[in-house]
Amino acid sequence: MTYEPLKISTPTPVLSWANHDLGSEETQMAKNMASLPFVFKHIALMPDVHLGKGALVGSVIATKDAVIPAAVGVDIGCGMAAIKTPFQATQLEGKLKQIRLEIEEAIPVGFNENKDAEKAVSNWQGWRDFKELHRGVQDLETKAIRQLGSLGGGNHFIELCVDTEDQVWLMLHSGSRHIGNKLAQCHISTAKELARLAQISLPDRDLAYFVAGTPEFAAYWRDLQWAQNYARFNRDVMMKRFKKIVEKHLAGGKQTKPLLSANCHHNYAEKETHFGEEVYVTRKGAVRARTEDYGIIPGSMGAKSYIVKGKGSHDSYCSCSHGAGRLMSRIKAKKQFTIDDLIEQTKGVECRKDNGVLDEIPRAYKPIDQVMENQSDLVEVVATLKQVLCVKG
Repeated sequence: MTYEPLKISTPTPVLSWANHDLGSEETQMAKNMASLPFVFKHIALMPDVHLGKGALVGSVIATKDAVIPAAVGVDIGCGMAAIKTPFQATQLEGKLKQIRLEIEEAIPVGFNENKDAEKAVSNWQGWRDFKELHRGVQDLETKAIRQLGSLGGGNHFIELCVDTEDQVWLMLHSGSRHIGNKLAQCHISTAKELARLAQISLPDRDLAYFVAGTPEFAAYWRDLQWAQNYARFNRDVMMKRFKKIVEKHLAGGKQTKPLLSANCHHNYAEKETHFGEEVYVTRKGAVRARTEDYGIIPGSMGAKSYIVKGKGSHDSYCSCSHGAGRLMSRIKAKKQFTIDDLIEQTKGVECRKDNGVLDEIPRAYKPIDQVMENQSDLVEVVATLKQVLCVKG
């Protein structure tokens, strides 16, 4: 499929790769985004697009000389990491439960953090710049150190997968933890206050922005890059621990070399060149997909996931979707489904099957096959994975 322009009247067009109509709130959100004066050329909506805060999740917004902190969102640098191992599916037999228990032991989930910081964490070069970050987070350095190498909650997960060739993959989804959330909140609040003082008329207060060349923009951009680096390194630290556990069970503790690895953000902003101009690109629930980029598009727990390579589509600002996208809210999912439904829908997956993960039930998400079909012009599939073990945040 290729995109279709949304039938809305806005100064900037909105191109959509989704095959479903947007609801009234989603349409309004698209209109709000497309009415901002600094939005460049057009907005691109990915096939998994759904309601967000201020901006739609699954949207790619290129801007000239401005950036919207709430469009990046509060989980700065949230994204995925995956590695293809030399192991075969048959080697996992009878070992999944023990591997899951050891992952849960080694990697803190939810609000939990590490008791001690390992050497790689203490030596991370990002700590050198901590004192430069927003004053609102200066009391959080110890917490940030302890949370580096932790999963967090919500839809964050660690998964052991098997591809169509019966090869074993390790995959995880996480972001910049409490420190990223706090940095985002500090800057979103500053942007809203600036808009109020300057009496800027905004279609939605969550679209308050910073203008390039101002001290506020420079401060946000510095903190944003720091949090994005923290998020990427957080995934690296967890992946190292995850890999070590799997190697203990499948290779007698011997270290192995990944056959392919990827680590990509899907909530972030970068300076890029598109249509011959330098712009700020915000991907809110979208993955960069230039021709040399590997991306990771997970389905829901119990569904398929995909490792992809970008096709460098100009119209999507070289982007693709970041997952299946939610079909219903967490509250609705908890009302609609039971534990029995969860057990049924996650058959064959070694995971928790209790009330704590009911809102992550597979049918609360859009069908991943449809999402993939809609972006065949944006990415090519490198590997199709099926989860056999899942640890939720």
